[in-house]
Amino acid sequence: MPDSRIGTLDSLREHLQWAIELEHATLPPYLCALYSLDPERNPEAAQVVAGVFTEEMLHLALVANLLNAVGGSPRLDTPEMLPPHPRPLPHSDLRLDLLPFGREALEMFLRLERPAAPGAPPEGDAYETIGQFYDAVEQGLRYLCEELGEPAVFTGDPARQLTDAHFRHTAGRLIAVEGLDSALAALEEIVEQGEGTARGEVWDGDPDMFHPERDEVAHYYRFLELKHGRRYQRGDTPESGPTGEPITLDPAGVHPMRPNPQPAEPGSALRTAQEEFNNTYCAILHLLEQAFNGNPRLLAVATGTMYALKEQALALMRTPDGGGPTFEYVPPARRHWITGDRRRIVVLRDGPYVVYGGIPLRRKRKVVSADYDALTWQTGEPLETEDTYALCRCGRSRSKPFCDGTHALIGFDGKETAGTRLYREMQHVHDGVGISAQRVGELCIHAAFCIGHTRPIAKMLDDTEDSDVRSNIMGRIDHCPSGSYSYALERGGTTIEVDLPVAISVLEEEHDQASALWVTGGIPVVRSDGLPLETRNRMTLCRCGHSASKPLCDGTHRAIGFREET
Repeated sequence: MPDSRIGTLDSLREHLQWAIELEHATLPPYLCALYSLDPERNPEAAQVVAGVFTEEMLHLALVANLLNAVGGSPRLDTPEMLPPHPRPLPHSDLRLDLLPFGREALEMFLRLERPAAPGAPPEGDAYETIGQFYDAVEQGLRYLCEELGEPAVFTGDPARQLTDAHFRHTAGRLIAVEGLDSALAALEEIVEQGEGTARGEVWDGDPDMFHPERDEVAHYYRFLELKHGRRYQRGDTPESGPTGEPITLDPAGVHPMRPNPQPAEPGSALRTAQEEFNNTYCAILHLLEQAFNGNPRLLAVATGTMYALKEQALALMRTPDGGGPTFEYVPPARRHWITGDRRRIVVLRDGPYVVYGGIPLRRKRKVVSADYDALTWQTGEPLETEDTYALCRCGRSRSKPFCDGTHALIGFDGKETAGTRLYREMQHVHDGVGISAQRVGELCIHAAFCIGHTRPIAKMLDDTEDSDVRSNIMGRIDHCPSGSYSYALERGGTTIEVDLPVAISVLEEEHDQASALWVTGGIPVVRSDGLPLETRNRMTLCRCGHSASKPLCDGTHRAIGFREET
């Protein structure tokens, strides 16, 4: 067996990690070209680059499925993913630059997607074409299955496999890899979308993602269409070139961008904008790594977060010197929110709540009397989650309470306006006999436990010489989900908190009224700018998307009649 052949499972996993790095390395150049295009003036070019980018995301997911299937663990949130540009394609001499759309970018993309020559040998390292690299992976898979048997090769957890249910796209097939046949199908999908079917046709076997009535051409030939200004039509071959309808490009419809942008002066406005972009991009790498390692629902969150990059990139390109994104790696300790395994809830900018640490999720329904007097909460069955999961914040997900990426499609404005002042600095104290009630009105979500059918707590305090009244007040405060009300036995005394589990509850009020997310047990909540909210025994987070005090709930869900349609 030649030395270059992938001959061990460790070598196979190593090469598939290289494939992760390879597929990711194409994303920053495609994003720069895409964001530099004015889609109104260059709609066809924008569709081509957007389509290729989406399919590269699909290829990344397919490779992750392959690596997971053979017992590996995909790594994306590492400095090696983002070396400075210009840079080589991993384990190749192909140079990658960050460029605006134009002739130079097209030539780079053509070199990148170039088909392998007929009879070109598999090359597991120092490859000339991406197709030859994947031929080496295929050769290694076949060899190991023959030598060891499929069960010894495909030892990964099937629960880690991503499917079309996790990735909203029209870019081909996201194949779950369970054995050799599905592994070969995944490799075929990757190579055909890049080079074309049968290694000699311009078509990739899928319908065009923007024009489903058309057959789609492979990446290499899509870029040739832009270079020659004409589409391929049936009967065209690689030798004939495109002979179909013309494609119009407007060179003036491209935002200026400095090639391979460099970090600006520290403290400058440009540098601040670059750092904001880099934080968002590294958040995407983190979410992708989580999605590929046992938290598949986060793939929709990661792809949704991609949309936030566009405005940040355009802001960089619109600077006076025509700057652009630098795609620098931000170490976790310097990010706006800290990564790690500890339990916490992180608010993503204009996105969902990401929940870390396997925090239990369940439903709770408010129990009311015949007169709709709030009595207590009834706990329902737990909801199935992964160790890390994302909860909808925009109110529009089709998979509530989980995020499905809809926030990006609707342009959700999740600006966080809730302050970080401490409860004790905002509280108003009302004393009774044997009880001192504390209240922060800004936290109230109008769950109505403090009102009662006859008198609110503020009035009941006048009669707290009666121990039954005092006990009633304490019980009502204990059921207040937001912790707007709390109490001590005397003014200035220790606040008495009901014992609540570490959990998140999806609340439902009377008349099937969808309510807040009830966070209990002292779970830390971190805003998207990295500032922590005060950690309390109980708090409520908005999930209708309309609170004026995001990320906290302010009861607006009641005013708008928010419902959870599942």
